[in-house]
Amino acid sequence: MSVLEEVKERAERYSALTEKALEIVEISAEKNSKERVVAEDFLDMARNYLSDGRYYAEKGDWVTALASFSYAHAWIDAGVRARILKGEGNELFVQPE
Repeated sequence: MSVLEEVKERAERYSALTEKALEIVEISAEKNSKERVVAEDFLDMARNYLSDGRYYAEKGDWVTALASFSYAHAWIDAGVRARILKGEGNELFVQPE
C-alpha cells in the first residue's frame, strides 16, 4: 500500500468515526449556562472541521482531509475530557479521569 493510499484510508476511517461520534455525543451542561455555550462551540468546531475534511477529500487532498477529520474528532474528545460533552462508555472518545 502506498503512503497516499494509507492516508486516504485513515482519512475515510476518521471521517466515519467522527460522524458516528457526533451522532451519539451529548451536551452535559445545563441549558442557558456558560458551559453549554462552550459545549455548543466545541460541537460547531467539530462539524466545521468535518465539513472541511469532506471538501478536501472531494478535491483529492487526502493529507489536509485527514488533518481536518483529526481536528474534528479532537474537538469532541476535548469536550468529553472537559466534561462539557458526554460520550461515556464508548470507545469513540477519550474518557475523563
